[in-house]
Amino acid sequence: MSIGAKPGPELPPIATLLTPEERLRVDAAGEGCYRTLHRESIDDVIRDLKSHQVQAVVVSVSCASKHASRVASLVREFPRIPAVALLSEFELITPHAVLALGQCGIRRLVDVRLPAGWRELRGAVMADTGDAGQRGVLSQLALDLSGATPDCWQFFETIFTCSPRIGNVRQLAKQLDVTPSTLMSRFFRAGAPTPKRYLAMARLVRAARLFENSGFSIANVANHLDYSSPQSFGRHVRTLLELTAGEFRARYDCATMFARFRDDLILPYAEVLRALRPLTPPTGWSPSRPERWIKKESIT
Repeated sequence: MSIGAKPGPELPPIATLLTPEERLRVDAAGEGCYRTLHRESIDDVIRDLKSHQVQAVVVSVSCASKHASRVASLVREFPRIPAVALLSEFELITPHAVLALGQCGIRRLVDVRLPAGWRELRGAVMADTGDAGQRGVLSQLALDLSGATPDCWQFFETIFTCSPRIGNVRQLAKQLDVTPSTLMSRFFRAGAPTPKRYLAMARLVRAARLFENSGFSIANVANHLDYSSPQSFGRHVRTLLELTAGEFRARYDCATMFARFRDDLILPYAEVLRALRPLTPPTGWSPSRPERWIKKESIT
């Protein structure tokens, strides 16, 4: 595997199928913005999509035109992972190759024969790495919770944007810089559902988004969301929805799962949530009189 100029887990991974010269220039264009996973075939790229949280795919027109049917399979099986075609040189067959890629389902072409093209590529890839489903979720929540406290908005923004490794209230509380018992107590006192339930259902919204890629198996989705095993993911789904993982996949996409999230956890409690301050001590609170948890519930 060839890695970009500045690798690191904090940078979104981009899978590529490029010529050797294009690889070097794509690495240089994305220094500090993304890390590249350079592959030799479409099958290798597909394996990357299944095993890594790849944010976008960049394919060279000169490479991909030789494997149009496999490129079409990739786009068809992983429609939620953006694909960008890269044009770095022009040959007699180029117009036909570009047309073939369009027929494969790739809708974005970046011409890098001029210097400005490399800036366009970086902008295109980084724009695509923003999850459109996630943006839609947060936009709707902003409307549902219009007028909510900054504390409340930070909580909901975090459960949809945090690392998949954050899978329980203890880890979520650490991310929010509050103690787990305090976080849970404030939701309970407000009469809202528990933070544990909000986090668990938000993870299923993210799972439903991943399942929109038919190329992902249940094991792939469980791995991407950092469940310990597909069985653990299945138990999670059954506990919350009384469905098997396969039934969940067949019944819900991101939009319908998010609608379930809103109907169960947001709309009935909208007024309560707008006034909720889960991260800030209430007026009159002092360290000498800490908040106490008044309802037993697991924080894992």
